[in-house]
Formats: sequence, structure tokens, C-alpha cells
Amino acid sequence: MTSEVNTPGAESPSPLMRRWESASLGTVWRRPGDWFTPAGEALAEALEARLDTAPAAFRLGTARAMAGVGITEAIDDMAVLFRAAGYESAPIRTLRSLCEGWTEGEATHRVAPLMTDAESGLGTVEYLITRLGEIYGAAERDGDDVPVSHALVLVDVAAADTDPWQRMARNAAIGRALQDAYGKGHPMARVSDGVYAVLVARGPEMGSGVASLRDHISHRATQMRVGNLMRQPPRVWIESLPGTHDYVRDVLESLQR
Repeated sequence: MTSEVNTPGAESPSPLMRRWESASLGTVWRRPGDWFTPAGEALAEALEARLDTAPAAFRLGTARAMAGVGITEAIDDMAVLFRAAGYESAPIRTLRSLCEGWTEGEATHRVAPLMTDAESGLGTVEYLITRLGEIYGAAERDGDDVPVSHALVLVDVAAADTDPWQRMARNAAIGRALQDAYGKGHPMARVSDGVYAVLVARGPEMGSGVASLRDHISHRATQMRVGNLMRQPPRVWIESLPGTHDYVRDVLESLQR
């Protein structure tokens, strides 16, 4: 992929900026047209000058949130910058600043719809209830039994004493892990802090899939350096669905803390 940093009228971007942009657009960034921001350039300059990167990361987090970029994408993008600069990962303090800046920007300019959880990128409880309503409706028309055909896979990674930035980083990591495992658009939601639900069709491979999912979540958490912020190993289990949609909300509320 060839691309060019969108800085009209500016001097040529640094080699690090070009490497960062090329790698990010080729891997984690979804919309090439909105990648560039002066806050990102400031972060790259601070990194090259070996200055404290936390203040620039805070500004980048704010800018990303104001542009409607999710926290997961923002974290992944910044990780690409540090790898492009030759580092294994971003410092925890810099990651925390990015998350804090994103929180401030998101609160100022909320762009996530009601059905989307901004921190994880997954659906909300209301979204999952709506999708389950479609499943129950189709089953009633076809004469099927939802508890026999479908189930919820529940993931619990909750750990005590997490502050807001740690919670966001953890939600972002688990959200990305579940999207990687099941594919974007698959019915899934953050049920509460550290608890997530995925709607799946029952089948002979469901049990082995749960074991694989547990390993995948642990691996993704290690990649994003949040393994110490979550239950180890993650608790993953299969939750049966009720006989009618009327009781779905009760089931989900029972899973909330």
C-alpha cells in the first residue's frame, strides 16, 4: 500500500511519520483519510527527540476521540508508531495518557451510537437484546427452539482495583480479541465491567471453541500489555438462553455486577 501523510502546505513528513502511517494503514487503521492529525505528528517528534511522550499521547487520544475513532483503534495505532521507532511497545505511562485523553475527548464529543459500547467497540446490552429479539422472532416463525439452537458464550476477565484507564485498555483488548475470534458484525456485547457475551449457534465444536477462545483472549491481552489487568486465566463458559425473549433481559441483568 502506498500512501502520503495528509499535511497540506506543510514540510515533508519525517521518515518515522511515513513508516508509522504506512504500517498503520496497512494493518490497524480503518479510514485512510482521517489518519493524520497534528497531535500524532507531535507525538512522533517527541519520540524521535527522546522526550516525554505522555503529554503528546494525551493530545493524540483527545484528537482521536473527537474524530470518532474508538479506543481500540487508537491504542493499536499508537503501538504501531512505537514499533516503527524500534521499540517493542509503548510505555505504560504513555498508554495511560492516551486513554485519559481519549476519555476527555469522548466525553466532549460523544459519537458512539446507543447500540455501541465506546470502550470495547462491541455492542451494548440493548444491542444484544435487540439482536436476540430477531433470533427469537425467526425461531417462532420457523417452529425452532432458541435454547436448543443458540447459546451465549460468556467471558469474565474482571479483576479488582482497576482505574478508568486500565478498564478502558482492558475493554479495548477484549473487544478486539472477540472481534478477531468471531468476526465483526457478530452479535456480541459488553455486559458489564469485565464481562462480555457472544451469541453463538450450538454445535459439536462449541466446547472446543470455548477453550480456544480462552487462549486467544490471553494472547491478545499479552500483546496489548493488559494481561496483568484481568483475571488469569479468563473465565469462559456457555450460558443457556431462556425459552422466550421476555426473559432475556433478566438473564443479562443477572450477569451484571
